[in-house]
Amino acid sequence: MKKIEIQNAFWSKVKGILLVMLITALISGGAFIGGTFYPNYMAVDKLKENFHKSELDKVMLLGLQQPEFDYTDKASFIVATSKCVDYLNFTTDRYGRIPTAIIIAMAGIESGWGSSRFATEGNALFGVRTWDKNVAQMKAKGNPDANWGVKKYKTKCDSIKDMIRILNSHPAYEEFRIEREKQLDSGKWNHKTLLSNITAWSTNPDYSKIILKAIVDNKLP
Repeated sequence: MKKIEIQNAFWSKVKGILLVMLITALISGGAFIGGTFYPNYMAVDKLKENFHKSELDKVMLLGLQQPEFDYTDKASFIVATSKCVDYLNFTTDRYGRIPTAIIIAMAGIESGWGSSRFATEGNALFGVRTWDKNVAQMKAKGNPDANWGVKKYKTKCDSIKDMIRILNSHPAYEEFRIEREKQLDSGKWNHKTLLSNITAWSTNPDYSKIILKAIVDNKLP
């Protein structure tokens, strides 16, 4: 219990520092207005980029480490996943970030909210497959002789990091990345539209609807 309290205090401190930095950045951003009501958008984008680099430097000075992934039920699994995503976002460019709600919902559905064998024994939250024999993996009980296995990870947060990498690099999710950039520029997420571009993740034709329902039902951020 004490460890959880220490972690919560740490993240509260981080959020406090970032809030101060954000306010400072917004005040400084006034210089880019140029005497009109219309901002210089190239300058604003540059300001955002510099702010991201600055926030990362400040947080790293605090000794930022991957948070513990402790949970006992669905509610605590959601909290643990959210903390991991917050941590990963500090080291991920703004245009490479995945909406937290989508990550939590996919992790929850794929792993039975952290209860599956792959999740408990291999820290695998998304069932990512590998055909590389040199990669640590687990075989499905129903198919122990398959030439593929589910990738194992050192931590569950590492599993989330790999999921983000796949969505950011695999050709099957190019349309997802294009749509994400549009939504980032608009400043508002549309989970339904984004999810329509990740159907390659599952053979289930209703996968996008299942993930969206998990987001809505659990009121994910």
